[in-house]
Amino acid sequence: MRLPVVMLTIMMVWGISFPAMAQEAQAPAVGNSTVVEGKLPIEVHGFLLGIFTRRTTGEKPVKGNAGNYVLGEERLRLDLSETSESGTAMFQVKGDIFHDSIDDKTDTDLREAYAGYTHGALDLRLGRQIVTWGVGDLFFINDVFPKDWESFFSGRPLEYLKLGVDSLRARYSSEPINAEFLLIPYFTPDNMPSDKRFFFFNPFSSVPDQREVEPKSSYSNTELALRLYRQAADFDLSLYAFRGFWHSPAMKVDNPASPAVATTFYPALTVYGISAQRNISGGVLSLETGYYDSRDDRKGDDPTVPNSQWRALIGYQYQLWEDFTAGVQAYSEYMEDYGAYRNSLPPDAPIQDRFRGVLSTRLTQFLQYQTWKLTVFTAYSPTDGDYFIQPEVSYKITDNLSVSGGANIWDGAQETTFFGQFNKSDNVYVSARFDF
Repeated sequence: MRLPVVMLTIMMVWGISFPAMAQEAQAPAVGNSTVVEGKLPIEVHGFLLGIFTRRTTGEKPVKGNAGNYVLGEERLRLDLSETSESGTAMFQVKGDIFHDSIDDKTDTDLREAYAGYTHGALDLRLGRQIVTWGVGDLFFINDVFPKDWESFFSGRPLEYLKLGVDSLRARYSSEPINAEFLLIPYFTPDNMPSDKRFFFFNPFSSVPDQREVEPKSSYSNTELALRLYRQAADFDLSLYAFRGFWHSPAMKVDNPASPAVATTFYPALTVYGISAQRNISGGVLSLETGYYDSRDDRKGDDPTVPNSQWRALIGYQYQLWEDFTAGVQAYSEYMEDYGAYRNSLPPDAPIQDRFRGVLSTRLTQFLQYQTWKLTVFTAYSPTDGDYFIQPEVSYKITDNLSVSGGANIWDGAQETTFFGQFNKSDNVYVSARFDF
């Protein structure tokens, strides 16, 4: 696996140009231009990241092309930002250039790119933005925005789990209540694990014609999201509303008896929810619930569309001793119109339980002045009989250079459950990162 020529070129140009830019920034003003001494006109940060992930089960996906490797890539991140002297206008751009050694290709990943304007209590942002709502740890109820599950299960840093949405975001702050509103004209689905690098349950994987249909960009398909929040009774309270689509795909076939075409699609969805968080007994208590109104299947009799459901979680995080934190969560899903769902299933189809519960823990220990970080996240579903474990160790060699290693481990009694379907995809990963 090699670092591509394009990335070497960029690094060389960057290494040559940055000192020159800094020297120019320190030069005195010329003509009508004004440069603040010692400060570049645009703030530039970023990092170099190399990561390799290898499957440990000895199993290889049928469509795979990399043997036991799940991921092998080198990334260059550039983070550009600037704020006007008055502080009312700003812009932010975060983007990656990366080389995928498995497919031997170089590509770009625009993470965020937006402009912002602040006037009094109103704050506006337009462009690609990463939005995070809710209080769950890796369980998302009112955070309905798209996720990159392949990145998360491949060992990339946690920040890559979230995908940006091209949107207009408006925030309003006041003493009685705060509000955040998003208008999202372009649909962005979840990035699910690929069958070239992961094992997962797909009853229609052998269907020769595989298609995907995303909601068209139109006025009626524009996704809308609203969050109202404030403090009350020592709680940070939030109310949520969302109207759009499921971001995880559903699937249907043209002929259940003898399918020739399998189509992935994204049904209509509305979500209403609430979350609350506060300090209690020396720790942090988190509560969240949401109702998922599956607008394309309100009767529950279409087996290709998820039924409406309730979701809820309760969590508590506590520092047991210095530099050691423990967090626990209980998460649940409850399906409505379960009888109609059961009656609509074709023969021999896997049956989803009406209730799904998951218990999770996260343990984090820092050592040697926080240069070492040891963490493990575990999730176990007593209803599905499956689990997921993700341990990770990282070491900060210097303020700029760090290395880490970890694993993703799944198992379950059935290959049709959420964690159980990945039981042939166990992997280990190592990475090195240099921040600048």
